[in-house]
Amino acid sequence: MSAVLRPYKDLFPQQGDRVMIDSSSVVIGDVRMDDDVSIWPLVAIRGDVNYVAIGARTNIQDGSVLHVTHKSSYNPEGNPLIIGEDVTVGHKVMLHGCIIGNRVLVGMGSILLDGVVIEDDVMIGAGSLVPQNKRLESGFLYLGSPVKQIRPLTEAEKEALKYSANNYVKWKNDYLDQESQNQP
Repeated sequence: MSAVLRPYKDLFPQQGDRVMIDSSSVVIGDVRMDDDVSIWPLVAIRGDVNYVAIGARTNIQDGSVLHVTHKSSYNPEGNPLIIGEDVTVGHKVMLHGCIIGNRVLVGMGSILLDGVVIEDDVMIGAGSLVPQNKRLESGFLYLGSPVKQIRPLTEAEKEALKYSANNYVKWKNDYLDQESQNQP
C-alpha cells in the first residue's frame, strides 16, 4: 500500500531518488522532496497555497504537520516551508512557513511559526516554541516556550546532527528494501 500523494490544482508532489513515504502519510500539492528523504507514519504535508521543499537526507518523523502561508497583499511572497539537508524533524513537530538550514535537529513536539529562520547546525530541544519571525543563530542549543538560546553546541553534538540524519537514511533504506522484497 502506497502513501497518499495528492495534487492541489495543477501542483503534484515531486520526489528524488530513494524517497520513502509511509503509507499512512498524506503529501499534497507543491511538495519537493530531494534524494533520500524519509516521511514516517502519520505525517501530513500540505503544499497547497505555497511550496514545501525538503532537502536531501532529511527525515520527518511520526505525527508531524508541515504547512505554508499563502501570498497576500500583507505578505506578497507568503511563507513557503524550506527544510535543508541532513535535518531531523522529531515526532509530532509542527512546522509552518519557516526556513530551516542544514544539519538541524528539531526536538519532539516543537512548534516553529511563520517567518522563523533556523541557521545551520542548530539543536532545538523537545517541546520548544519558536515564535513568528525569530532567527536562531548557528551553533547553539535552543530550548523553551518561547525558545531561548541555552549554550553553544559541542563538537560531539554537531557530529551527532549528521549521525542522526545518516541513521534515518539507513533505516529508510531498510524499509524500502523490505518493501521491495515483499512485492510479488
